[in-house]
This record gives sequence, structure tokens and C-alpha cells, in this order.
Amino acid sequence: MALIRLGISRCLLGERVRYDGQHKHDRFLTDTLGRYVEYLGVCPEVECGLPVPRESMRLVGSVDSPRLMTRATKRDLTDQMLKWVAARLASIEKENLCGFIFKSKSPSSGMERVKVYNRNGMPVGITSGLFSREFMQKFPLLPVEDEGRLHDLEIRENFLDRIFTLWRYREAVSGARSSGVFIKFHAEHKLLLMSHSEKHCRQMGILLAQAPGRSSLNELSKKYEVLLLDGLKCMATVKKHVNVLQHMLGYFRELITADEKKEMLDIISQYAKSDLPLIVPLTLFRHYVRKYGVKYLADQYYLNPHPAELILKNHA
Repeated sequence: MALIRLGISRCLLGERVRYDGQHKHDRFLTDTLGRYVEYLGVCPEVECGLPVPRESMRLVGSVDSPRLMTRATKRDLTDQMLKWVAARLASIEKENLCGFIFKSKSPSSGMERVKVYNRNGMPVGITSGLFSREFMQKFPLLPVEDEGRLHDLEIRENFLDRIFTLWRYREAVSGARSSGVFIKFHAEHKLLLMSHSEKHCRQMGILLAQAPGRSSLNELSKKYEVLLLDGLKCMATVKKHVNVLQHMLGYFRELITADEKKEMLDIISQYAKSDLPLIVPLTLFRHYVRKYGVKYLADQYYLNPHPAELILKNHA
């Protein structure tokens, strides 16, 4: 099976490339998620020509256009870094990445909340690192996170939804010869898409309905991927999940007993009040999908969006 291609800051893989010669190895990223992904390691500071160890750096000047300066000697490394960034992004564009995991707070790789200082060493604001800023500008819809934010289970869940869905999409439509491939993908992901953004899900459906008469498959693929990534950026919420669960319940209207319906409604209500984690109604629905052989729901990635060991929907 092909692996998901992700970019990542090399220090998170355990490589000793930080300014002090140390690393920031993240075991979840290497030992758990790492079973399903192929990482492209990037260290802007080393790859632009700086040694290990090296003088520490920080961003100095304006928040909108900060300079990368060494702390003690005040050496300006901005131009050196940006020249490397331009070349590296050109090569990364060919890698077909499904996302990137940055090192938090890094002046080169921090995704957000990187401090900017004035000439007197006082913080004046926050921004993104030089490399991560340029990366996000060049690939504005590509899923990105930093390892610090991934400690938040809801953010981690959303990131996993995005990278696994994008990977499945690219695998599905690669070499497609008809719009039927897109229609099948959309049908299997409809509930997952609804849990993020009903608006985008509807727009994608309209795009597919109109596609055969007005778009080439290449154009269709690009337009659909833009809507897919933009929609998945929207965080799934309890309210959105409740809407999807109630929608799924409709498929059992003529199948389940009155007691089973009451049980499902009670579980959904308890989840809606945050008395139960999402994994409880999902597990119950999986049971009834198998019991009654509801094929449409059995094919929905909403019920099984990632490998079992990565599913984090056991938090309220």
C-alpha cells in the first residue's frame, strides 16, 4: 500500500539538527503516525548552510516583514534563508505532499505564534517562521500543523481527517478516465465532508453534477481538490456531528425496532450534551450497520476515517 507523503521538520524525527545539537523527537509522529506516512524531512537552518551546533536566532523587526538575526552577534541571515527557501519550495512542489508538520516556535519553521523582537530585545508581536510562511503562501490549502498544536486532540483529529482524505482522493482519481471515479469518492466521503462543512459538500456535489458537460477531468480534479481541502479546513464540531448522526439514523427508519431507535436517539442526545464521547454513537452505528447490512453507510469513511489505532474520537 502506498504511504501518505508528509513534509516534517527533521528535529521531530529525532535528528540532532537544532541550534544546540539536540532534537525534539516526537514519538507519536514517528512510531504511530509514522506507520502510515512517508516523511520528507526538512531543516531550513541546516539546509541553507548553517552548522550544528550554531548560534541561536530569532525574528527581529516588523511583524509583517521580520529579519532572521543571530542573537549574540546580530548577523542577518534573512537573505541566505529566503534564497534557499525559494529553491526548496520549487523542489517540494514536485513531491506531491499531503501535508506538512512544522516545529512550533521556530524562527524558520514555526507555523504561528513565533515571537518577533525589536532591536532592544523586546517582543513586539507574533508571526510565522520564514520557511513556514513561504510554504503556506505557496500551498495555501495543503494541511499543515505543528507538533505543539497536535497535542490538542480535536486539532489532531482534524489534521488526520485532512491528510487521509486527501491521500485517498489522490489515489482514487489518479489516472481517472471518467467522472464516475469522482462521484464514487464523493459518495463514500459525503458524511465525513458534512461533518466539516455542509456548504462545501453541496458545492462539490453541484460541481460533479455539472462536470460531464463542461469540464475536462484534469480541470474537474483541480476544482474538486480545492473544494475538498477548503471544506476539510473547517473544524468538525459536536453540532455538525449530531447533524450527521441524525442523518444516518434515517437510513434505519424501516429496519430497527422501537427500542433500538430509542437507544440510538438517547446516545445521540448524550453525545450532544457532551456526556459521551463521539466514539460511543459511532460504535453503536457500526454495530447496526453490520446487523442490518446498510451498504451505503458501510461504505462511508465517516465511520472509519483512519486506521483504528489513530482514531481519537474517544474524547468528549
